[in-house]
Amino acid sequence: MNTTILALDLGTNTGWAVRLKDGQIISDTETFRPQRFEGGGMRYLRFKRWLTEIKQSGEINAVYFEEVRRHVGVDAAHAYGGFLATLTAWCEHHQIPYQGVPVGTIKKHATGKGNAGKDEMILAAQSRGHDPNDDNEADALALLHWAIETQEV
Repeated sequence: MNTTILALDLGTNTGWAVRLKDGQIISDTETFRPQRFEGGGMRYLRFKRWLTEIKQSGEINAVYFEEVRRHVGVDAAHAYGGFLATLTAWCEHHQIPYQGVPVGTIKKHATGKGNAGKDEMILAAQSRGHDPNDDNEADALALLHWAIETQEV
């Protein structure tokens, strides 16, 4: 256990979870809502700056993100695409390996059901000893546990 893993549930409210080299897990939700007088790309610049701040607090050896294939709305799809492009370019720049994981794979690993709802994901995180603020953080924690338990990291 000598690698630091970052798991992300990308979106305007990005859930994140990190397993540090010492095995400690920290998590939260970061908001990248567009602000009143900023251009459309500023949320992605704030996201990139946030990623860099996390990296400055310690080396990141691998990044896993929730790979969404279907969105309820067009705005959510566009936002996800912007966060995904920013994340993958940032990882390439810093030579950090990254991998998308399908939503159903994460949900099935966490709850036994590939179509688990938000409350079920929160309960799954709580059953592992976490106290997520919302479903975004719970999803990131589930993804982190999937990576720890199924990948060689």
